[in-house]
Amino acid sequence: MKTDHIIGSPIDRQLLSGREYVGADRIDGPLVFMRNTHPIGYGELVQCIDTKNEVRTGQVLDTADDVVVVQLFEGTAGLTLPGTRMRFMGEPLTLDVSEQMLGRVMNGLGNPRDGAIAPKGDGERDVNGLPVNPTSREYPRDFIQTGISVIDGLTTLIQGQKLPIFSGNGLPHNQLAAQIARQAKVRGGIQDFAIVFAAMGVKYDVARFFIDSFEQSGVLDNVALFLSLADDPSIERIITPRSALTLAEHLAFEKGKHVLVIMTDMTNYCESLREISTLRGEIPSRKGYPGYLYSNLAELYERSGKISGRDGSITQLPILTMPNDDIGHPIPDLTGYITEGQIVFDREMHGRGIYPPINGLPSLSRLMKDGIGEGMTRDDHPHLANQLFASYSHVKDVRNLASVIGEEELTTLDQQYLEFGDFFEKRFVNQSYMEERTIEETLDLGWKALSLLPSEELQRVTEEELERHYRS
Repeated sequence: MKTDHIIGSPIDRQLLSGREYVGADRIDGPLVFMRNTHPIGYGELVQCIDTKNEVRTGQVLDTADDVVVVQLFEGTAGLTLPGTRMRFMGEPLTLDVSEQMLGRVMNGLGNPRDGAIAPKGDGERDVNGLPVNPTSREYPRDFIQTGISVIDGLTTLIQGQKLPIFSGNGLPHNQLAAQIARQAKVRGGIQDFAIVFAAMGVKYDVARFFIDSFEQSGVLDNVALFLSLADDPSIERIITPRSALTLAEHLAFEKGKHVLVIMTDMTNYCESLREISTLRGEIPSRKGYPGYLYSNLAELYERSGKISGRDGSITQLPILTMPNDDIGHPIPDLTGYITEGQIVFDREMHGRGIYPPINGLPSLSRLMKDGIGEGMTRDDHPHLANQLFASYSHVKDVRNLASVIGEEELTTLDQQYLEFGDFFEKRFVNQSYMEERTIEETLDLGWKALSLLPSEELQRVTEEELERHYRS
């Protein structure tokens, strides 16, 4: 039943915005199906009013000539078919962004969770973002120091890059995310640096860990947290990263800040996509995920970078837990196609007490080569990183050999490689959760590890670098 009678054609969408309809055709999970409406736009904002006159927010998920599908962020509990009212607003879902959102804790829609009133916004922004002309993008080149040696030294994070962390259930990715948020800084004394943190489907104790960690370290005032908890409607997880990135775009491209966006856990986000796809009756693709999983993830990941003529930048660190530690699973597989590298956690290293348990060999930063070296980190950084990769790769071969013939049968050189491997993992990779190392300390520690090997084995560094840094 319509509350208004529509006369005339074509229909003026402005006149129809705010038009209300009574009586749902079907309710299925978080989805509400409405028939006999005016032409509705995809992604349009919806207000759903129940029999108690309480308003819930939703978004048009699918639209056709005969039916409109609306997803409700607050869930459909308590709704009835005849008593449900739908008001189509004629505009997309927006977020009232403000620099005052830094230091605040919000839900996935940007509403306060910390008990304080909502900050005064600078204006509404479409949570889906605006397309950026590829020709206006600047190539990322500036180094971001995380204070973590295995990242800064071997998989360097570059300003404007999207570098995901591939983890697994039970591994300390939350601790690493909090440590990066606490320690990350742009080299060169730039102070306008901010963190936007989006957590999707996390448990309350995990959310509390993030809040407490930022409060105790004193960085909360420079962090905006968007938290969608595990007991919140799963549909809210779809909007959480979009809300976070909308604020990040405002801070970066309108306020000139350098913004680091950390999103965890992208696996929970993808599970919500699969849930909605199943409810809609769509034909599933790999592992039951929708066929548009790639393009949906790309919509999020591509909202990073630097724009010519703008001072700010957006750097992304999405974190995902690989189901069964399978790096070939659709989520990490498709993420690897879109992003510029990956940081890979290793469960065996975690079992040996190494933190962070990052395996340097499958980890990769594709933009690293353009953001390190003289004038950016240190002139010996590129060759040192290559040599550490090569030497540690040989350690794996030696360990495999030792498992067959025994360590006592190894040559003296192989014994030295084992000693190098132990030092590399326990001193270079391993560091305290509260420890922050400068890039100079990281590089010096790398040379200390290489000094355990004969100089003739170091073929990827120059003679001049050996004279300056190698200590036999």
